[in-house]
Amino acid sequence: MNISDSIKKLGVGVDKPTLDKGSASKGSDKAANTSSTASTDNVTLSSASVQLQSLEAGLASGEVFDTNKVEEIKAAIARGDFSVDTAKVADGLLQTVKDLIQPNNKG
Repeated sequence: MNISDSIKKLGVGVDKPTLDKGSASKGSDKAANTSSTASTDNVTLSSASVQLQSLEAGLASGEVFDTNKVEEIKAAIARGDFSVDTAKVADGLLQTVKDLIQPNNKG
């Protein structure tokens, strides 16, 4: 799965504005005329945006997963020493289901 596919599924998109030379100069003239009455705009990122930025930062740094830990697990499986804590797995699954069925009160 590509990251761009994940972004499309989340409904997150980035549109790049395109300006022709005529509209760019008109915009700068308008900004110069209204500079004395300009107001400050505030931007708040959604939790999905914050999570996406965190994932992008992790991918950029190359720290997607711990290669040494993966090798340790592979070796334990090969030796037959790997054990799964079924109670921990079950607790994690139950918590995920609870999170999914609770109404979204964050909005």
